[in-house]
Amino acid sequence: MTVPDSMRKGQLGFAISGRLPAVASALLIAGCASTVAGHPVASIPTIVQRHVGAQLSTLLPNSAQFPARYPAVVLPQEAAAQAAGDLTGVGRGSIVSPDGCLPPEQRFGPDQTVIAVGTDNDSRATLTVELTRTQQPLSALRDQLKRCDKLQVTRAGATTTVTTQLQAPPPIDADDTLALRRTVVPEVGGAGLTQSMQTLTGQVDDVRITVTYMTFSDAKADTAALDELFTTTVQKVKTA
Repeated sequence: MTVPDSMRKGQLGFAISGRLPAVASALLIAGCASTVAGHPVASIPTIVQRHVGAQLSTLLPNSAQFPARYPAVVLPQEAAAQAAGDLTGVGRGSIVSPDGCLPPEQRFGPDQTVIAVGTDNDSRATLTVELTRTQQPLSALRDQLKRCDKLQVTRAGATTTVTTQLQAPPPIDADDTLALRRTVVPEVGGAGLTQSMQTLTGQVDDVRITVTYMTFSDAKADTAALDELFTTTVQKVKTA
């Protein structure tokens, strides 16, 4: 979990030889007695210090822990990389506008990024759990999403618009959490081509937990299943 910030007090020291003139002594006394308006503010940590010892692949919920309508599989490394791009709307090799809005770089493997996906074949909806090892606090991602709420993404000659809306964070015992709704709309539209996602994200020490409900229809998100799976995954990471 995020290490609490420390607050440091500055100290002022003087080495004085001989006798100071009375005016100088008075100025020193007056200076030491002065106060500065305002309140101390703790700095925001930029690096996560604490580490979850278990390998990420052991922390994914198994198929029995997914909601009943979503039988799940763990994705191999290459498929996981593809799925991660689907979740952000920014696949590998994409050109993104505005600048500075590329998602954080990820590596894939049993203790880097792992993904499990459950699919409801009737609705074509999926529930995806992504666990990522990171030294960045979740606040860094939140700040980027605030700046990058609407993207133009070009890849292999096709352009999409990715829109992200931050929502009220889920109340769960984690270091930090956020929630978002995201749509990926192709420039050349059509029925069943718009990708809609509802995502819950939390962080426990250096493990980021992202659970996403994705659909290509206008159906309402299965928020009950999303909440259930997010809670299950966070608790599994916390007790590792």
